[in-house]
Amino acid sequence: MDKILILDFGSQYTRLIARSIREAGVYAEIHPFHKIPAWEEFKGVILSGSPASVNDPDAPSPALESLPGTLPLLGICYGAQLLCHRAGGEVGKAPSREYGRARLHLAAQDPLLEGMHEASVVWMSHSDTILSLPEGFERIASTDEVANAAFRLAGAPRWGIQFHPEVQHSEEGHILLKNFVLGICGCQANWTPENYIESTVESLRRQIGPTDEVILGLSGGVDSSVSALLLHRAVGKRLHCIFVDTGLMRKDEARQVLESYRGMGLQVKGVNAGERFLGDLAGVTEPEQKRKIIGRDYVEVFEKEAAAFPGVKWLGQGTIYPDVIESSPVKGLSVTIKSHHNVGGLPERMNLKVVEPLRLLFKDEVRRVGRSLGLDPRILGRHPFPGPGLAIRCVGEVTPEKIAILQEADDIFVSILREKGLYDKVWQAGAILLPVQTVGVMGDERSYERCVALRAVNSSDGMTADWVHLPYDVLAQISNAIINRVAGVNRVVYDISSKPPATIEWE
Repeated sequence: MDKILILDFGSQYTRLIARSIREAGVYAEIHPFHKIPAWEEFKGVILSGSPASVNDPDAPSPALESLPGTLPLLGICYGAQLLCHRAGGEVGKAPSREYGRARLHLAAQDPLLEGMHEASVVWMSHSDTILSLPEGFERIASTDEVANAAFRLAGAPRWGIQFHPEVQHSEEGHILLKNFVLGICGCQANWTPENYIESTVESLRRQIGPTDEVILGLSGGVDSSVSALLLHRAVGKRLHCIFVDTGLMRKDEARQVLESYRGMGLQVKGVNAGERFLGDLAGVTEPEQKRKIIGRDYVEVFEKEAAAFPGVKWLGQGTIYPDVIESSPVKGLSVTIKSHHNVGGLPERMNLKVVEPLRLLFKDEVRRVGRSLGLDPRILGRHPFPGPGLAIRCVGEVTPEKIAILQEADDIFVSILREKGLYDKVWQAGAILLPVQTVGVMGDERSYERCVALRAVNSSDGMTADWVHLPYDVLAQISNAIINRVAGVNRVVYDISSKPPATIEWE
């Protein structure tokens, strides 16, 4: 399989480069700039953007000295500036920060820009700019504000661009990236779900061996479900799945999910542990503490149930590519906004080896693979759902009564979205029970009851998100249904906050 290497300098757009290339049918993988794999594994190299300046004393600087002269290289934004800076060109502060849309003016015919139109819209995002090109470099495009928007090294497969072709705002950016990977690098467009399934199943069989058994925790979500189907193809009945019902799932979801799994031929052991989880959460209001209690309980319940399978040597996990990237930060430690619920600690506690069938895939690719595997559409199209479940949509203390109220309100919200054909047009939706009571009038009497907030967002990967402009008449129908049918609720509000600054979940 042909591969493209992306060296990451800390840009917020690096993942988008990989996703755009994969959408062109070519496999691309990201590595930190200071951990370069063997060049011969790849047919081309891309240097990403960065929040740093090439003039900083500690600017990211990869060891490119051993890069073969025939291996195509494309620098994007910081990557382009780094190429110029190293070759003796001048990079300095732009008169004003160059951010937003610009019109690209073609200065020369070049295979990198083939098929792009004059005045094509591109997206700028940098504070430094290339003031002068080094000797031997030639300009191939500019904008009204940026003289050296794109360039190449004469006689060598080296290009640089100061705009971001990977973002949607660059209208023909996909053409440029295809020109680089398919034309200049000569890659074959053979990165498909079907090829991934075939190669992954073969790889899993080699990795696991002919007699080893595997255990996997199913959550009802897409990642763990697709992992289970891939492992099942590889090892068959040697895969044992455990589904833990924490009592914090949506209304009737545990039953529905178990029925779906059994319909797919998976061996699944369902465990009803809701009483334990809700008991341990009693009196707890701090969000991080709630998450840690749920994570601890999950590990302990899973470990106890796994004891019924003493021959297991492997733990399957639904790790996806963004998780892998985030585990290798470019520099420093990221701030913990909130911890994530997973089965961390299990491999060490249970002396198991880990197998991760999805570690090369982005979320949208996981869904495509799941579709090719025949995953139940109810699971495949399921909105992302937080690991801690409704516990973090019940702001403040979690009680059985509050979870019951939240399940009913959430069920009404999601059901009406489905009824109106809006569910699949929304990336994530759910109800939040607020720790406040409000005055109302119900049946000509004063009421003092709970408030429910509705949250619906669109996103591509959860890193950023914007609230969905649901039709007013639909919001009115949802509000009326919740207030009329859910005892204990007399007010419904709609959350119109974007991420950032808000997060998708309230806790």
